[in-house]
Amino acid sequence: MVEAQTWTTRRMSNPRLDSTATADHEVLDIPVTPTADVRNSIYNVGSHLSPNLLTALIIASWFMSNIGVLILNKYLLSFYGYRYPIFLTMLHMISCACYSYAAINFLEIVPRQHILSRKQFLKIFALSVIFCFSVVCGNTSLRYIPVSFNQAIGATTPFFTAIFAFLITCKKESGEVYFALLPVVFGIVLASNSEPLFNLFGFLVCIGSTAGRALKSVVQGILLTSEAEKLHSMNLLLYMAPMAAMILLPFTLYIEGNVARITLEKARSGSFIVFLLLGNATVAYLVNLANFLVTKHTSALTLQVLGNAKAALAAFVSVMIFRNPVTVMGMTGFAVTVMGVVLYSEAKKRSKLQLTTH
Repeated sequence: MVEAQTWTTRRMSNPRLDSTATADHEVLDIPVTPTADVRNSIYNVGSHLSPNLLTALIIASWFMSNIGVLILNKYLLSFYGYRYPIFLTMLHMISCACYSYAAINFLEIVPRQHILSRKQFLKIFALSVIFCFSVVCGNTSLRYIPVSFNQAIGATTPFFTAIFAFLITCKKESGEVYFALLPVVFGIVLASNSEPLFNLFGFLVCIGSTAGRALKSVVQGILLTSEAEKLHSMNLLLYMAPMAAMILLPFTLYIEGNVARITLEKARSGSFIVFLLLGNATVAYLVNLANFLVTKHTSALTLQVLGNAKAALAAFVSVMIFRNPVTVMGMTGFAVTVMGVVLYSEAKKRSKLQLTTH
């Protein structure tokens, strides 16, 4: 306990004090300095969530945002008839740039990092090009194939990551890791052969999106290696998003030239399209924010495990909403692919553990 402090004011120590109005020893009470526990309780007023409950809410938000953006993209591009995936991706990038700026500069969720050199700028620009390619291909695929099939193909990311890591960096994995990739490939072949709504173009652009996502992770590990150039994921998004939007602008103007006219016509006939586009762009940013929060409150491994669960849950939700037909063989292929990804993750963990022990 902190004892109460006193302060004795002596007569005539302050010329403004009237010597006749004060006693020889006037005692003034000073409030007790609060303890650390008390101060923390004051500063966290309204924050009554336990750490476990907070983590559960963050994970739930992660699932909702990741599945939500898939469902909204599918509805806009395939059912609502808004067939402009490049423009939609550009809106996502503009949204990510604006929200990232506000989150970093005003909410200060992470410290602001700056681009320090022209070389670093060019590296981030190269990542933005790969990022654009991956996201545009992913959104385009949703015009032609169901979300369930899209997620099955997306689950093969580790396969492409291993290929690019070997081709670009000559990094070899253990035989166990490569063996674990076999069910990943076998599952997607099984799912493709039994997909009732199979579309070759949609399949190819989804493969391109998955390969682009894997390529970005490998290239990012190569380009931003020095401590001076490494950027936090939220800062990297802050710089990549506006670059990606500028890259996509000429493409959407050339390929989707009437997108502005169509959007304005739909907006005049009703505000629903405005709500859809703004909501979709906001959820696209929340996906990145949720990824950061899950990693912060749990671990990168947890995020990887959640990604496997998300693929299965997103497929189930999309089938419930859009009622696209599925087959037993298709579901089996999806399950085999996800199981292969889990085996791959475990094999990678054991391989890293062996390297650290030797």
